[in-house]
Amino acid sequence: CMNWQAISFDWNQVRAFLATAEEGSFSGGARVLGLTQPTLGRQVAALEQDLGVLLFERIGRSLELTPSGLELLDHVRVMGDAAHRVSLAASGQSQTIEGVVRITATNIFAAYLLPPAIDRLHEIAPNLEIEIVASNRIRDLQRREADIAIRHVRPEEPDLVARLVTEGDGNLYASEGYLSRYGRPQSPDDLDGHYFVGSGNYDEMVRYLSSLGISPAPENFRFGADCVLVMWEMSRQGFGMCLMGADIAAMTPGMEPVFPDMAPMKFPTWLIAHRELYTSRRIRLVYDVLAEFLSKGKAAPRPI
Repeated sequence: CMNWQAISFDWNQVRAFLATAEEGSFSGGARVLGLTQPTLGRQVAALEQDLGVLLFERIGRSLELTPSGLELLDHVRVMGDAAHRVSLAASGQSQTIEGVVRITATNIFAAYLLPPAIDRLHEIAPNLEIEIVASNRIRDLQRREADIAIRHVRPEEPDLVARLVTEGDGNLYASEGYLSRYGRPQSPDDLDGHYFVGSGNYDEMVRYLSSLGISPAPENFRFGADCVLVMWEMSRQGFGMCLMGADIAAMTPGMEPVFPDMAPMKFPTWLIAHRELYTSRRIRLVYDVLAEFLSKGKAAPRPI
């Protein structure tokens, strides 16, 4: 039986604490919650008073969690996730959301990372129809060929709403078969006799490799494809090394980082929609579910 008398805090206060902890400042927490900083500060102070603990302390100009705040944060994150799921379920089921929503993503993202999110959407709003547009073109949104886009570059168009949901790790990968056949290079300077599988613009790939401290020569590029999914499959079959996100590599048995100790390349993931996002309940629901999955990493790796 629930002891209701033991629950003495207000959810708004808990939400204020969680937002402040996640953003690292009162100003950041106030911004994401749409509150003024004094209002948010009062809510956090009220929670501290109700619980009888100090949650934050200032060290110089920084705001840091106290040991009590750190201990409470794990529990509050669970509450926040549960509250978000309640909101999503209510939006999807009680408002009878139905119709078609088109999501555009790169072919490899669509094949590997979207299915768990689509499965969750079907649970929440079974009357929705989800169509996937596997493409890299941002004009899919401008021409209304899709409602929501997942991209690694922030759009500049003013009629699009963009949210940075996560920053992933990327690295250089090769198959076990390739490494057995050609050997593992000992350093980024040891690329003689090795091959890369490219995709799209050669200069762009060289730029990404350079961010990892790798400078391949033109003769290292013997294979390529205009499709990232094909590039990854060619690399998996032993044609050469290629760049890929760590989450995709974790789902693909037999693929290994070429330089395991190398610091990963960081790349952002943006969730983008037309401004209709603010007026269409079905698009907003899909947008929020995707944001939850992408920001929390809930697209669990499933080997293929």
